[in-house]
Amino acid sequence: MTTIETQPHAAEGGAVTACVVGAAQWATTTDHKRIGRLYAGVGLLSLIAAATLGVVLGLERADDSASLVDPDALLQLFQSYRVALVFAVAAPMSIGLSVAITPLQLGARSIAFPRLALTGFYGWLGGLALTMIALGRNGGIGGGDGQAVEMYLVGLGLMALGLLATAGSVATSVLTTRAPGMTMRRVPLFAWSSLIAALGMLVALPVLFGAIVYVYIDNHYAQLNFGGAEGIVAWIGWMFSVPAVLIFAIPAVGVAAELFPVTFKHRQALRGVMFAGLALLGVVALSTATQQFVHDLSFDTDATTFVKAAVPFVLFAGLPLLGLVIVLALALLTARGGLAHGRPQLSAAFVFSLFGLLLIGVAIAANVLIGITDLELIGTSFEEGATLFAVYGSALALIGGLVLWAPKLWGRVLPNAALIPLALVGALGVVLAGGSLMVAGVLDQPGGMPASQADVAAILSTSQVSSGQVWPLISLIGHALVALAVLAVGGLLVKAVLSGEGDDLADNPVGGHTAEWGTASPAPAHNYEYVQTVASAEPQFDKTYEGSLS
Repeated sequence: MTTIETQPHAAEGGAVTACVVGAAQWATTTDHKRIGRLYAGVGLLSLIAAATLGVVLGLERADDSASLVDPDALLQLFQSYRVALVFAVAAPMSIGLSVAITPLQLGARSIAFPRLALTGFYGWLGGLALTMIALGRNGGIGGGDGQAVEMYLVGLGLMALGLLATAGSVATSVLTTRAPGMTMRRVPLFAWSSLIAALGMLVALPVLFGAIVYVYIDNHYAQLNFGGAEGIVAWIGWMFSVPAVLIFAIPAVGVAAELFPVTFKHRQALRGVMFAGLALLGVVALSTATQQFVHDLSFDTDATTFVKAAVPFVLFAGLPLLGLVIVLALALLTARGGLAHGRPQLSAAFVFSLFGLLLIGVAIAANVLIGITDLELIGTSFEEGATLFAVYGSALALIGGLVLWAPKLWGRVLPNAALIPLALVGALGVVLAGGSLMVAGVLDQPGGMPASQADVAAILSTSQVSSGQVWPLISLIGHALVALAVLAVGGLLVKAVLSGEGDDLADNPVGGHTAEWGTASPAPAHNYEYVQTVASAEPQFDKTYEGSLS
């Protein structure tokens, strides 16, 4: 069963200025494309801010006697950095692109429950503001101001509720709001990955919210059961690291899966198996919700104990890795089919998504290594490096998605010649930022989410690591490259949107295969003038001569 939901838009008033009218329309919009751009826009700005914080903290780590930041503020600065990476970058960019593009791919005229999606955005944004204000007032984990600690928890809870609301809207859209003929087997790969990620959030975020309620009550009253402000990290710290952050990486993998057939002008090989590969990535949500972080697998133990640890390890850490392997293998199979015809079409969107996919793969593999107790990687900077690969890699792939669907969102085709070098710079930055910390972690450099000034002192100390000051310096260079690349991409996007060029853009300027490329560029408010009937998973590819032969 499919349904198409439409929503009325407020009529334009004539008594107020165009600026006020425009702001009001954006603030109260039910157009999913605008809601998605609001999420993604804040996410891009936050990405620059988070990378800048990474540079500052890298300078502090490289010289623990440096005085760039008040030592008493370092605990909150570290936490601001981790909160920004997960809740201000990975989450909004992931769900923002899903909200903007998924209904278009489904052939729907609107997202399901658009006002719920917009409410989710405001809830998430308000929660983010509260969290950052609380950290600025000496709140957060281990904070010295009790009221600010509580404000921090309220902000995190509000962000979780906001993301849950929007994720529910996305999941409902894929399950019910599809064009006639758009069966679940014909759902495009990105829309499928958005469904998996949305369901993952609906599974994992309530666990976070429940933990927040417990520690809030304990912190507000006796502080006897959960360790007070410093004990908060034991109950919610898992949300700021792998595997939890990998939930937000699933749509980024979907962008890459979507772009391989487009780039190599070939049908996706074994679509059903590709669906299974993307679904296996969603197992990280089960790992998060059940608190099975598989951090106790040791080869130096008896057979019974090893088997008991190996079963959850394989299920919760191995299956997502298998899913990624399946996605990569089928993407390469599709590329091989396209190369047989000698017709690849390299684009900046593909380069961004390919690098993002590979970097996310590093994070998933690192999650497996963290679970092996014998390697002693828990509590080291290795975990932060893996988180950076997941967050920054996802950001690169999602930027690729924004570039790919720019004709539908803004009516513009962004310049490949300028963007491809930026993709290379961004990918290099991620490797330097995350890879250096992973190497330092292997050398026993302390890391993790700090809960006290003592934890901060341990993270800043490099005396126990040979050439310890080198790794933070390399990492800060990587953060700087990421910030510069994203800033340049944003500048190119703004320039393209304001230029006025491309007003007569073709419906399908990038050779896309799926349903959204059958509507105008940019897409109108209700996406389609009439509800279309979908006859295949790749209706636009079917219209081409090459498609009829494949």
